[in-house]
Amino acid sequence: MSKITVEKSAGFCVGVGRAVKMVYEELKTGAKVATLGPIIHNQDVVNDMESKGARVINSVDELEPDETVIIRSHGVGRAVYDAIAEKGNKMVDATCGFVKNIHNIVAEKSAEGYIILIAGDKNHPEVQGIAGHCSQKFFVFKDNFELKHLFEKNENFFEKKLAFVEQTTYNIIVWEECLKIIPKDDPNIVIFNTICNATDRRQTGAAELAKVSDLMLVVGGKHSSNTVKLAEVCGRYCKTYHIENADELRTLKLPDAENIGITAGASTPADIIKEVQTTMSENTNLTAQDEDIDFAEAVDQSFKKIHTGEKVKGIVVGIDNAEITVDLGTKHTGYVKLEDLTDDPSKKPEDIVSIGDEIDLIVIKVNDAEGTAALSKRKVDEQAGYDTVVKAKEDGTVLEGTVNRIVNKGVTLNYLGVRIFIPASQTGLPRGAELDQLNKQKVEFKIIEVDENGKKRAVGSIKAVEQAKKEEAKAKFWETAKVGDTFVGKVKSLTSFGAFVDLGGIDGMVHISELSWKRLRHPSEVVNVGDTLEVYIKDLNREEERISLGFKKAEDNPWEIFISKYGIGDVVQATIVSITKFGAFAQIIDGVDGLIHISQIADKKVENVEDILKVGDVVDVKIIDIDEERKRISISMRALLDGGNDDDYEDAPEEEDAE
Repeated sequence: MSKITVEKSAGFCVGVGRAVKMVYEELKTGAKVATLGPIIHNQDVVNDMESKGARVINSVDELEPDETVIIRSHGVGRAVYDAIAEKGNKMVDATCGFVKNIHNIVAEKSAEGYIILIAGDKNHPEVQGIAGHCSQKFFVFKDNFELKHLFEKNENFFEKKLAFVEQTTYNIIVWEECLKIIPKDDPNIVIFNTICNATDRRQTGAAELAKVSDLMLVVGGKHSSNTVKLAEVCGRYCKTYHIENADELRTLKLPDAENIGITAGASTPADIIKEVQTTMSENTNLTAQDEDIDFAEAVDQSFKKIHTGEKVKGIVVGIDNAEITVDLGTKHTGYVKLEDLTDDPSKKPEDIVSIGDEIDLIVIKVNDAEGTAALSKRKVDEQAGYDTVVKAKEDGTVLEGTVNRIVNKGVTLNYLGVRIFIPASQTGLPRGAELDQLNKQKVEFKIIEVDENGKKRAVGSIKAVEQAKKEEAKAKFWETAKVGDTFVGKVKSLTSFGAFVDLGGIDGMVHISELSWKRLRHPSEVVNVGDTLEVYIKDLNREEERISLGFKKAEDNPWEIFISKYGIGDVVQATIVSITKFGAFAQIIDGVDGLIHISQIADKKVENVEDILKVGDVVDVKIIDIDEERKRISISMRALLDGGNDDDYEDAPEEEDAE
């Protein structure tokens, strides 16, 4: 059993539908109506309008004084508007919004000195209207071959500024071929994508249907440019017939076909399409229609209303630097400006979406007259982000974001479109610290308050995350820590009695005596705040949560180094470091001093040590005794003098330590 399938986007586009509606509404008022050219390339519709009192004129000169003139969706040139104004007749402008957009582009670019190149049929009224808004030189080309010839004929083209636009119903396949021969990345060339997205959808849909059909029927006026192009597109894939209405089916000898597809141009009313479908079903042994598509419902859907504030879904069909175009599945063309796409000024539309993406949007403004809708993705993201933020507060979830501003009494960042304020007291910085150090920094934070008045704002805390991490680290530390464990930590603060070291969320203290084998007056002689130290646990007090750390290493003990290198009888150089009444202490190596008793300074009796030695003197001495238990060293200058001996050495007083 065979079947008939009607392409979903077939039929009136928003521009044509609007123009037809405007004519009928004007006729209802009782006004005398004249359309400047056929309002639509469909004779059945034109005949119906004429039966209701509308007449078709070919120029402004034909206007009668009391007639209302209606500009059709194809649009007209600037000179036509001027002629109507001079005549003084009432005018209703039914120019399609997409066409008006092209008028604005060529007018603006002409004023900037650009040569305008128009892809389209030079005899088509839309193209003639576009040309009528060019104040500079313009060229019209019908395909890539004519464009190539144009380039070859005008070799100096690329020395000038060029702006490309396309007739709204231009064949998208041919346009892709044209793009291949237009120079890329030339700063003097700008290309505007002005093919109507409804045309794009209709041609793409027709091509897809033709690929799976044995026979295609394209319904629409024989002079309708977009219908002719539809027939051309379908003809690439299967046998195709271009008909105006169901009556023509009786004159055709259609071949046997298992799958028949039907599509229609933008000027074809739904009832004519339906009549063609019904006639085919009645006169052939075919199923009525693809059961997946209810054509009447599809037509109703295409004309459905959308409202400000409504949440809709759209398919991305166009992307440029300032906005994206989306297909809403209605007769409206949706636009999302960059500022409504994202709040990140560093991103371009192409960084956020791709052609074919389905995205959720909020309707900002609807223009039914032009068939357009302004939309926002950012508002959807903000709501989703706000919901996430609210849940994060409830769950205590840690979030991550980058600080983007320093404000009064705090910093702000943006999380999924929601403004997060972090007060200075919640930044984790010491009181009075410069907040600038957080600018552009990635931070982790928790939500501690949300705005419940619909402003989608929240208060965050970096400090809460840091405190939670510290508590977690502390708990983990006390579970596993034991004496002897080593850590690498940063010096957090100094006191007169030692240095506090951050072990990763928990602090321990290195006593001043553990910082060096030397005697220190203050820890700053060895370490500074911010230094990295490798320390080990000397003692743990779990009840009071105190951690004593060691830093000195046994292998660095100066006494052990001395014992390993020197012995009794060795002669060394030593530096006088202090003088007493009974002798002088001299440093042998860093951290180890020996005592030169007053009796060992010279080979004669010395009454006053300072008469011979002073601090800083470097002298040669002989090691005459080492007391390993008491860590005392006796050295002698006298033993190195002729006739000197060290037999009459007298011990220094007990309270004086020679360490």
